[in-house]
Amino acid sequence: MRQYYSSIVAVVVGLSNSAMASSLTLTSDDISNGVHMSKLQEFNGFGCTGSDLSPNLKWTGAPKETQSFAITAYDPDAPTGSGWWHWQIVNIPATVTELATGAGGAQSKQIPPGSLQIQNDYGVAAFGGACPPVGHGVHRYQFTVHALSVEQLSVTEQSSGALVGYMINAHTIESSTIEALYQRDK
Repeated sequence: MRQYYSSIVAVVVGLSNSAMASSLTLTSDDISNGVHMSKLQEFNGFGCTGSDLSPNLKWTGAPKETQSFAITAYDPDAPTGSGWWHWQIVNIPATVTELATGAGGAQSKQIPPGSLQIQNDYGVAAFGGACPPVGHGVHRYQFTVHALSVEQLSVTEQSSGALVGYMINAHTIESSTIEALYQRDK
């Protein structure tokens, strides 16, 4: 009986260790959970005057079966009825584990080869910073890295945010999110 229990413990410990080993974690030098972003991540346009820089993002602990990554930045609090896509970048090679501050710019040369930026809700295939309506309160900005089970998603730069979101979710093995905040009072 003792050998039986020892085997059970070994299996449970083995499962715990393997689950812990593949825990995708997203971090950033520029943004943090529950903390207001700086003007660096504010949009430049629509009455906003920020630097419009995508934040530094880095991730660790991707599952072994990861074939590529996708990153999304989404504001669920935008008064649109469907939120606001600030950034979707897909087909990031599985060997990439960090994007530098500003990598998501329209003219950026820092996007990994083979990656594709999707047209955001501002109408640009790039990162578009926070720009909530004045007096609308605090908005949440969900920056998520997705470990995907496919090397390439079948989407184009002009694919809708909803379609790209669907394709990402259909192939996500694991994801990790930083939910940063932003507010404009004037």
